[in-house]
Amino acid sequence: MNEIPINAPNLWRLETPGHSGWAHTARPGDANKYFMVSTDSHANEPHDLWEKRIDAKYRERVPRIITDEKGVQWRYCEGYRPNRIMVNSFEGEDWVRSRAGADPAERAADNERDGIDVEIIFPNKGLAMWGTPDPVFAAAQCRVWNDWAQEQFGSYGQRMLPVAAIATGDVACAMAEIERTAKIGFKAVALPCKPVWGAHDIDHVNYNLPHFDPMWALIQETGLPITLHISTGRDPRASRGNGGAIVNYVSHALAPTIEPVANLCASGVLERFPKLRFATIEAGIGWVPWMLDAMDEAYRKHHMYVRPKLKMLPSEYYRQHGFASFQEDPSGLTLAEQYNLVDNFMWANDYPHHEGTWPHSAEAIERNMGMLDDVQRAKILGLNAARLFNLEVPAHQRIG
Repeated sequence: MNEIPINAPNLWRLETPGHSGWAHTARPGDANKYFMVSTDSHANEPHDLWEKRIDAKYRERVPRIITDEKGVQWRYCEGYRPNRIMVNSFEGEDWVRSRAGADPAERAADNERDGIDVEIIFPNKGLAMWGTPDPVFAAAQCRVWNDWAQEQFGSYGQRMLPVAAIATGDVACAMAEIERTAKIGFKAVALPCKPVWGAHDIDHVNYNLPHFDPMWALIQETGLPITLHISTGRDPRASRGNGGAIVNYVSHALAPTIEPVANLCASGVLERFPKLRFATIEAGIGWVPWMLDAMDEAYRKHHMYVRPKLKMLPSEYYRQHGFASFQEDPSGLTLAEQYNLVDNFMWANDYPHHEGTWPHSAEAIERNMGMLDDVQRAKILGLNAARLFNLEVPAHQRIG
């Protein structure tokens, strides 16, 4: 990265107030560096991964890139509207980010230069695996990712931990893949934010219903944490034109991640399955305090409608079972202590995505975490993730 010029739109990433007065830092090479876990990193899968590996009967349906008569490339996926590919217009750091992450050895070097000790790896192109109303086809795509991810990253120990992608439209298929991936060494499962693909439909089952109890029982038995990544379950590209990139990111990618959290915390699922743990991924944390207040307000004021009656408030279930990852979220960090959420928040560099902080994570951490003390920073930067994903922390980085 030192050889890549930082193009003008990315110069702000270098801004930092510094780390004066910090007992530990996020600076790579510092003997007092925090234990740092990127709880949201992404693979860079081969473009033809699913085409080559999936069952022949599905080959014509996998996501694909088509060049139109004007030379414009479009990515087609069964459940999405076509998405124009604009990589050729990227420059400087943005171009590097669009190409990074394909080779495990190179990504290890990239993350070492960014101070990352462990990364939890999610699909990239594969986030479209859930983009179909056909649950069996979705499950077939997930199996391709799971096999490839284990082959690609399995030899790196806890340094690189891919999640097992699980399609939830068919509970029997989901349970079979959860059981299989747990046996071959995955440390977490990734479920889509909405279990049945598509827009809201009252006839679609959702995570609050007993329909999923057998799946929850199995996940609890495996001990694997649940992750819920943004932009899964329905198409996040619901807006186009003026400001569409911002509207889609805020309204149709980040905001819908609230739904599965409310489904779990308000429904009694976490009473029936008290060992479940879940984390929203890449959705930020500033909304969490508001969501906790809103759930509790609804529980108290709509008591005449609420079923079942819970032993605790929805917010209490969240604090006991829930986590949330972010890249830069000063609003959420400012409220972390006030809302007793320091133990629930987890940082990520989102390597190599543009929404993330790589390769300038230290500067981003210094910009965002000055209001926290040393122990709070240590928890959010890595120790909370170590609890959730059962990671080994070196003795000299066990702070607090």
